[in-house]
Amino acid sequence: NKITFLKPGVFEDLHKLEWLYVLFLVLDRFSQEIQYCFSFSRVLMNNSLARLPDKPLCQHMPRLHWLVMRRNKISSLNENSFSSLQKLDELDLASNKIESLPPYLFKDLKELSQLNLSYNPIQKIQANQFDYLLKLKSLSLEGIEITNIQRRMFKPLRNLSHIYFKKFQYCGYAPHVRSCKPNTDGISSFENLLASTVQRVFVWVVSAVTCFGNIFVICMRPYIRSENKLHAMSIMSLCCADCLMGIYLFVIGAFDVKYRGEYNKHAQLWMDSIHCQLVGSLAILSTEVSVLLLTYLTLEKYICIVYPFRCLKPGKCRTISILILIWVIGFVVAFIPLSHKEFFRNYYGTNGVCFPLHSEQAESTGGQIYSVVIFLGVNLAAFIIIVFSYGSMFYSVHQTAITATEIRNHIKKEMTLAKRFFFIVFTDALCWIPIFILKLLSLLQVEIPGTITSWVVIFILPINSALNPLLYTLTTRPFKEMIHQVWYNYKQGRSIGSKSSQKTYGPSFIWVEMWPMQEITPELTKPAIYTDSSETSETTHSTRLNSYR
Repeated sequence: NKITFLKPGVFEDLHKLEWLYVLFLVLDRFSQEIQYCFSFSRVLMNNSLARLPDKPLCQHMPRLHWLVMRRNKISSLNENSFSSLQKLDELDLASNKIESLPPYLFKDLKELSQLNLSYNPIQKIQANQFDYLLKLKSLSLEGIEITNIQRRMFKPLRNLSHIYFKKFQYCGYAPHVRSCKPNTDGISSFENLLASTVQRVFVWVVSAVTCFGNIFVICMRPYIRSENKLHAMSIMSLCCADCLMGIYLFVIGAFDVKYRGEYNKHAQLWMDSIHCQLVGSLAILSTEVSVLLLTYLTLEKYICIVYPFRCLKPGKCRTISILILIWVIGFVVAFIPLSHKEFFRNYYGTNGVCFPLHSEQAESTGGQIYSVVIFLGVNLAAFIIIVFSYGSMFYSVHQTAITATEIRNHIKKEMTLAKRFFFIVFTDALCWIPIFILKLLSLLQVEIPGTITSWVVIFILPINSALNPLLYTLTTRPFKEMIHQVWYNYKQGRSIGSKSSQKTYGPSFIWVEMWPMQEITPELTKPAIYTDSSETSETTHSTRLNSYR
């Protein structure tokens, strides 16, 4: 209705009235007529109330124990607003425009058991704000960004059993409370660091695959006969970087086991700990070094294939210098956020997995800018370079093939190259495009469910780290040749049975990984069956390309 005021004496004879609903009116102040109803025990107001009286509220209502003033326009309170409501059991001030709470606002509410302050633009809460609410059982702070939140605020509330926050991370500041909502951010839950059983299982699977694959390549790489040791050095460096991602996932899985069933008691300490900071730095180090090394290897291939006759072969000193520079850049990018706490705040501790994938509102401006520069600047530029380079390489091979006079097996070879290039670019895209999209959405302040973040960190981000050994070593022709050689020697040893009669099986080729070598003998480079020189050029070009990855 359109009631704007209540006439004197309107409730004068309602001596046994207990419930009063004042809903959807346009009252602009708390009416004196309401205050003088001695029998009221419950008052609910939902209208346009803009201010409260300067005197204590409901001072003549000793029986009042339920006061709801939600969805009004109250913007300020004074310390004496509720001083006369000593029997009040529930107070609801949700969805108003309250910006601050006086320090001793609740000092007289000794019997209060439920307090709702949700969805008010409150910026800060005094550390001792709730000290007098010793019987409080339920506290609702939903929709409030508490920038100065600390354990001290809730420690005196020993009877508090239910608390409601805007963010799951805040639950760590009230570890003694039995029920805290929200009970998960999609990554962690009230009980476990990793909320989902699937996540808890696969963090170990992905960690094991990543670590084993890269360590296996590091150990086996020296046994692959290669004329280009510098390229092998780059591959081993890449495996070391990718192995760090597996170690990161292993540590997350280990702490998940450590805090199993009682994560909320340790959540905030974990996210603020040096362990979380170092683990997050390790993940960023792995990510950035891997991205830069993939870009470097791609540019090497691009120069070799698109400009094969320009003598751009890197020397040992230059290759080592580039690799050292990449690792230095990776360390700088990963550990800068730990060097300036005031600027970056808790950069790695915004979630349980310690990975700063998307910007949180509580994150500092410096941290947001830094995160955007890394993910949408450096990594996006590297991804574009990789896609462009492989596209140019395939086009170069295609052009070489169509200029040959004899093109036997041309379609088959070109399709093989196309599939290999597609798989390389596809795995990079599968890993990075979701991350670019998430970062862009967070920059546009789109709320991103934590479940998506956890899937990205555990399943999508390690894709390259797990597949790089497969792409760069295990599926390459030299590795297959080495395995074939070992198997051949094993069979020879068993069939001959005599040590003196065993013969060593020599490699049938020498692997030229990046640049054709001047020292290679004609016998090693001469094709078995060719009809003319143009086809020889095509095949050599394709063979060199096939051995790169």
